Amino acid sequence: MPRIERAAETVWEGNLARGAGAMSAGSGAFADLGYSLPSRIGAPEGKTSPEELLAAAHGGCLTMGLAGELSGSDTPPGRLDVTCRIVMDEVEGRGHQIVASHCDILAAVEGLDDAALQAHVAKADEGCPFSELLRRAGAEVTVSARLA
Repeated sequence: MPRIERAAETVWEGNLARGAGAMSAGSGAFADLGYSLPSRIGAPEGKTSPEELLAAAHGGCLTMGLAGELSGSDTPPGRLDVTCRIVMDEVEGRGHQIVASHCDILAAVEGLDDAALQAHVAKADEGCPFSELLRRAGAEVTVSARLA
């Protein structure tokens, strides 16, 4: 796989408590996604957060990896539904840290039993750069999967 580089732009105006920002993808896939401290730690109110974007990135990477593993074994998925939940918490002496990422997969794959699914999921997780990054940073990464 070739080297991959992507960029996003972020603008923030004001102080932390009352300020707000917006994020845009260099690709144009999204623009002006709003975020703020109140929407980050409270009700989202239609805004995003860095943690939500990390959850989407981890879930998206893991899903593509699993689709590749399944396709490579001649059992391509009909559908993969993946929910990824990022957990940030206070860590003594280190402030707020990403402490966990929990991914749950519901896989619709014809001709595949649960043991084979679990083997493919383990390989996809092992090859996922986001899983590796989070683990190296000391975060707990869990991946559970079941057949639809």
